[in-house]
Amino acid sequence: MEIKFEQNKDLTSLNTFHIKAKAKLFATYSRVEELHKISFSPEFMENEVFYLGGGSNVLFNGDFDGLVLKSEIKGIKRYDKDSETVFLIAGAAELWTDVVDFAIKEGLAGIENLAAIPGTAGAAPVQNIGAYGSEIGEVIHKVECFDVISHNTLTLTAEQCRFGYRDSIFKNEGKGRYVVLRVSLKLKNSNLAENLNYGPLKKLKEKLGRTPTISEVAKEVTEIRNSKLPDPAKIGNAGSFFKNPVVRIYFYKEVMSTLCPDIPYYETEDPYYVKIPAGWLIEHAGLKGFSIGDAEVYPQQCLVIANKGEASSGDVIEVASHVVKTVLSKFGVVLRPEVNIIDSEIKVTILGSGTSKGIPEIGCHCPVCTSTDPKDKRTRCSALVETRGVRLLIDVSPDFRMQALNNEISYLDAALITHNHYDHVGGFDDLRPFCANGKFPIYLRPDVNADLHRRLDYCFSDTHYPGVPSFEMNEIENAPFMIKGVRISPVTVMHGKVPIVGFRIGNFAYITDAKTIEEEEKEKLAGLDVLVVNGLRDKDHFAHFTIAEALELIEELKPKRAYLTHFCHEVGKHCDLERRLPENVFPCYDGMTIITK
Repeated sequence: MEIKFEQNKDLTSLNTFHIKAKAKLFATYSRVEELHKISFSPEFMENEVFYLGGGSNVLFNGDFDGLVLKSEIKGIKRYDKDSETVFLIAGAAELWTDVVDFAIKEGLAGIENLAAIPGTAGAAPVQNIGAYGSEIGEVIHKVECFDVISHNTLTLTAEQCRFGYRDSIFKNEGKGRYVVLRVSLKLKNSNLAENLNYGPLKKLKEKLGRTPTISEVAKEVTEIRNSKLPDPAKIGNAGSFFKNPVVRIYFYKEVMSTLCPDIPYYETEDPYYVKIPAGWLIEHAGLKGFSIGDAEVYPQQCLVIANKGEASSGDVIEVASHVVKTVLSKFGVVLRPEVNIIDSEIKVTILGSGTSKGIPEIGCHCPVCTSTDPKDKRTRCSALVETRGVRLLIDVSPDFRMQALNNEISYLDAALITHNHYDHVGGFDDLRPFCANGKFPIYLRPDVNADLHRRLDYCFSDTHYPGVPSFEMNEIENAPFMIKGVRISPVTVMHGKVPIVGFRIGNFAYITDAKTIEEEEKEKLAGLDVLVVNGLRDKDHFAHFTIAEALELIEELKPKRAYLTHFCHEVGKHCDLERRLPENVFPCYDGMTIITK
């Protein structure tokens, strides 16, 4: 069983945006045994991996510097449980439209409302695709997956898939870990449609004077979709670019409706939240037809960003960014992309580079604290990491509010916490704007979680006090984990006698407040492109690297580039420190941007 890895594979025809891009490596698999073999290969182990389905929900932002894997697992079969219930099993590579057509031909009800949705059967549970009052999660029986960490197959029930609005385990901690092989749907042995609550389908029933068949509903849905959405074969697009935002009802009433009282909303299963139609927000923000280059907000359906011809990924991202900023300014809500932005680049913004007192220190009149050089004005340590369309905050310093404003941070996907000292968590309450769309995910050690529950007890009360930040606390161990497909590797370091966490993301690592690192933890830092590490001052400190100790670590690990952070005023002026560092080592400053692969 030989696996063929293609090099510099052209992906233009494999994504419905028709955006030009190449993959460094590309391979397909038609059996789980082939995927199992691939998962042990050097090509898999030594590269970032992306699993490509039908290409209908992705935007490649440049060439992909890794391995792209595409499923070719086919087959659609029915298994009758009894006279009423039928299980429909589809291979991940089957087109979703073919699955719907098969169900209608066989007289199986339950997915007719999901007709004409582009993509594959394997992508359907990942996205929890939905339309016209239905979601695939409602009829999922089981999902067969391959776990790339254990190298075993497993079967997840619908409950284990944790379906939410356009969400599932496969888009969160399971992203990049669980590869969908086959999908099992629980359908009804019937030709009559049942879910007719969506407006146009109600009208169809009234028009016919009877309950429509599943074939009639599928035809109606297809015609509606075709009238609104561009055909990807003719106009490049990825369907709905943005999710409909789900916000706290308190936020809707107290903020959004005061900005515009006509904003429509829909109730959700959670009485504390409502759903806002993103297309309405975009249209009423005056963005219909807005374009940059050949990328355009599609006039017939503002949820879509279309490639009118030769749009670049940059054009699409600029249009999307403008939409997000305009809607936020007008309606106070952040739109989140439904499209997966695939980017090998890692962008790091140093939000704060100072130690616990910051620079200038209160009451100090030394040359550093009185310097007029902006690079000598250091707030307390935080960093923003952006990759693959995911935005991660490392630490929430007491200065985070101004850091967010200065760097125009309008949305975040999660926060990583190194430890519980105040200069790294003092800005937690300022995360409340990022909680408007639901609980904000935090990743941290169990001891830090317990301490924050004591210190911020009002955030974790069962009573929903209006405006209080709401967090989803995810406890981590000293083992890799995933956030929306981004692999995070914790690195335990010693802050004096206190164990704390550094983080490695791809070939970038961020370590702060370290004094010593065990050899086995140093092994996790091999082969780095960029290392950011603390260097408090020249004089020895019981819990922090000195400049000399940080340089010794850099010399030992040999990253391509290294950056020092977490300075106190004793380190001297930025310009003086910069001159005495080795060629590949640089002092951080607030607002500094570092880009790597």
